[in-house]
Amino acid sequence: MSIAESLLREFEVQAPITRRFLERLPEDKLSWKPHLKSMSAGQLAFHLAMVPGGVVRFAQNNPAEAPKFANLPQPASQKEILDKLEESIGVVRNLLPKFDDAAMTEMWRLVADGKDVMSQPRGEFLRDVMLSHWYQHRGQFSVYLRLLDVAVPASWGPSGDEPPLFMQRTKPA
Repeated sequence: MSIAESLLREFEVQAPITRRFLERLPEDKLSWKPHLKSMSAGQLAFHLAMVPGGVVRFAQNNPAEAPKFANLPQPASQKEILDKLEESIGVVRNLLPKFDDAAMTEMWRLVADGKDVMSQPRGEFLRDVMLSHWYQHRGQFSVYLRLLDVAVPASWGPSGDEPPLFMQRTKPA
């Protein structure tokens, strides 16, 4: 199995879990923030939706210019967030398989103002940012849901509200 195929298999398992989290955000709480310095719930949800596809697109460039981390857009609806997730999933499914192992092991560089700020194999960058960064923000989002008194979906294991996914699938009909 290639590096890209391995990342895609993991992504395909995690994308529906992320969708379950995003679907739980109440439409009337998109602008809610747990703290003045925090992103709004809608901004964080939109970030979760856009990360995978945005990162794969970004990793196509070598070197890649470091993004200017501006404020994330404030979505107007849950539909906008879920549409962005679907677009992002499509980008990953389309672009990730195009990276062969040579491209995944190539030293990938991030530059800012013409200076190298990071260098690592492209596959490691995709693992770190497309997946690990994504999971970190999904965990952050679970805290937002909890603070909003919304049931938190199970992911790998149980949440305080649901048993693990494998136990949900094995319930008798």
